[in-house]
Amino acid sequence: MSRTVRPAAPADLATVAAFNAALALETEGKRLDPATLAAGVAAVLGDPAKGHYLVADDGGTVVGQCLVTLEWSDWRNGWFWWIQSVYVAPAARRTGAFRALYRHLEAAAAARPDVIGIRLYVERDNARAQATYVSLGLTEEPYALMARYPLPGRDSAIG
Repeated sequence: MSRTVRPAAPADLATVAAFNAALALETEGKRLDPATLAAGVAAVLGDPAKGHYLVADDGGTVVGQCLVTLEWSDWRNGWFWWIQSVYVAPAARRTGAFRALYRHLEAAAAARPDVIGIRLYVERDNARAQATYVSLGLTEEPYALMARYPLPGRDSAIG
């Protein structure tokens, strides 16, 4: 079986949405609204300004994914690529699926002079994921994450 990494296509929408639902349930115990989730994935697939998904494909079966979004750094005059929505199907874990996604992304970023770095979120208690990221050369940043979500007067899209 040959593994390839490719941009997600509209035909991957159902798989990407299912992976995102599984990710939310597995990591945060949250059940996502299927309609909102499908609309969110479709929005990314239809608008490159929102980001892009990469998928790890084993012989025609998608076994892993990540979403790449952009952050402009005025201080550094360049883009950070943020890795989000990382998910690898249970049967494909520890087989190098995420490593393949990351290396593909890293090479694409390095080939663009306007991309200055790669960042990602990781759950504080997910030691296994953190070890994987460190093995790929990522380091802990000196920042804490803060947010206001949902905004006043809005409902949360997730439970």
